[in-house]
Amino acid sequence: MGSLLQPDADSFWSEQIIGLNYLTVGILVGLFLMAVVVRFTTMWVAPKLLKKIIRSDSIQSKTVKDSDKALGTAAGAGVTLYILDALIQLHAKEDNSFILPSFVEDLLPNLLQLIFALALVVWAFRLVSIVKDVVELFDKDGELDGSERTLISAVESVLRFLIIALGAVFIADALGFNLTSLIAGLGISGLALALAAKDTISNLFGATTVLLDRPFKVGDWVIIDAVEGEVIEISLRTTQIRTAADTVVTVPNANLVNTPIENFGKRRWRRWQSLLHLDLNSNPEDIASFCDEVVELIKSCPITLKHESSWCQVSTLSVQSLDLSLNLYWDVAGGAPERKEKEKFLLGIMQLAKDKNLKFFDSRMLQSS
Repeated sequence: MGSLLQPDADSFWSEQIIGLNYLTVGILVGLFLMAVVVRFTTMWVAPKLLKKIIRSDSIQSKTVKDSDKALGTAAGAGVTLYILDALIQLHAKEDNSFILPSFVEDLLPNLLQLIFALALVVWAFRLVSIVKDVVELFDKDGELDGSERTLISAVESVLRFLIIALGAVFIADALGFNLTSLIAGLGISGLALALAAKDTISNLFGATTVLLDRPFKVGDWVIIDAVEGEVIEISLRTTQIRTAADTVVTVPNANLVNTPIENFGKRRWRRWQSLLHLDLNSNPEDIASFCDEVVELIKSCPITLKHESSWCQVSTLSVQSLDLSLNLYWDVAGGAPERKEKEKFLLGIMQLAKDKNLKFFDSRMLQSS
């Protein structure tokens, strides 16, 4: 290689133009053409490789079509920068005819590094948008709830911050800033900001815990400390809960790390107990038959479970009424479906009592949890 870079003094490559010999000009033109070739080659090869690796159409549309130009530019600038640095170091070790003016030798590598860093940042920024597609790819129900959307927003924010931070370091180095002093200054400033924003950091850590562990999601009915209600929003700093009184309580996410959370939304079933008060003059045989038919009504209901633990039996004989204890388990996801099925079930009980000529002592059914 040294002989190639050291032509004879009377050769064509030793002649001068605009202060540079033809050899240096030829190498610079060759590096430019090589950068163009590498860029377009990357733009052509990268989509083909990504299509074989990535099966999701939505992810393909963002990684293949939107990112190839930036990736190609980064590849072209990176390869050119590597070869140019090798040539400059080779000239420093041994004398050859590849001679650049001092300002060009300082400017050109920094310019290539700047292009490489900017193109890489643009490419990485475009890839951040695939976080949502990746979450949707692994989502089982096919619909993103509030906590999943918050997780996507949090991950995208963190990735953008990291991309900007790393890109800023490369760009600052390309522009000639002293990275040692810059990093030291950022370290001191970062420590001061961390101390000043420790509550915000605690809330972000709490949000991360909620988003990763998922003790609850939007729509769940929860009890957190003294707050009970429905989760309506999970953000990076706070969680909002709408209480039974229709007020909204904002809970800092930092409080969720060490606070017990009772989540009614994760119940596998909903237990319901009630007392039926029958007239004391009711026929005992009719009451026994009524209890058996109520149990059969429970078993025939399509949204009840734990039938072996369900019952309808005489529990108390008072001076006013004969009390029947009722216990069953609903297989429903929310309060509204439970209320709807409970209405159907109660009307069925009333029809059974009417068929048996049984009368209730009180027309109300006293429910106990």
